[in-house]
Amino acid sequence: MRLRHIELFQAILQTGSLTAAAQLLHISQPAASKILKHAEQQLGFALFSRVRGKLQPTAEARILQQETERLAADLQNLRRLAGNIGRGEERALRLICTPALAQALVPEALRRWRARFASTQCHLATQHTTEIIEAVLLREADLGLTLQAVEHPGLSSQVLAQGQMMVIAPAGWWPQQALAQPFRLEQLADAPLIGLDTRDALGGLLRGHLEALDPPPRIDTWVQTYQLARTLVAAGQGLALVDPITAQAGGDQRIQARPLEPLIPVPLYALARAQEAASAAQLELLEQVRLQADRLMGGQPRA
Repeated sequence: MRLRHIELFQAILQTGSLTAAAQLLHISQPAASKILKHAEQQLGFALFSRVRGKLQPTAEARILQQETERLAADLQNLRRLAGNIGRGEERALRLICTPALAQALVPEALRRWRARFASTQCHLATQHTTEIIEAVLLREADLGLTLQAVEHPGLSSQVLAQGQMMVIAPAGWWPQQALAQPFRLEQLADAPLIGLDTRDALGGLLRGHLEALDPPPRIDTWVQTYQLARTLVAAGQGLALVDPITAQAGGDQRIQARPLEPLIPVPLYALARAQEAASAAQLELLEQVRLQADRLMGGQPRA
């Protein structure tokens, strides 16, 4: 069946009349009759029979109906997309990022992005970096955000912002005058610490530093996300080493934050498919993410 055949087939199913179907498609009744006759000749069987003045689908047409409805819906989506592009709008934007970034960074960036793209759909998802890479490569997402460096021939990676690793503690853990000073790594010796899963690149790097301490920190709880580490710190469960976005976001008065010394850089990376030009919506969202990340990563430690 050709595309025009499918359009007429769906129109007749919808209206029950060849004349009404022709009106729906903005063609003449003789033209519609010619298209239907050609479709049936190509298929080798009748699609409709006339019953009490109305066209009723044959048994063979019923078999085709489900698949042609799906194709018709895809065609309608394609037309809507083409219309949106013609009006300067964009296709739906699909963003995937780590859980910590989804909580601390994306909401405000998305709010500001909406000022320009109020009617553009945006689909958000969270995963760890390995799954983010897979989603972008498989075209299940357009953009990925991660704090982990990624090298893959099928992906382009750019640094949007950079901060440094932070130490967070429950409110009141440090005196007020200490908050403007870096927290030295050796001060974690024998301290109660929330452990970070070493499958995370930063977690693996930090573990090497921590194991060199004598005595090492006391780690009774291990977590897979910075967000969960922050939640445990806010509940008074000890200290945690987290990225600067997690440390500075949210205005949570239950948390104190200080930069770690020696400095451990924490870049924010944006991932996209290589050799693909970014849309206007993607570029604007990346810019808003960058601005929000700069504000959080460059902010002063909070009481």
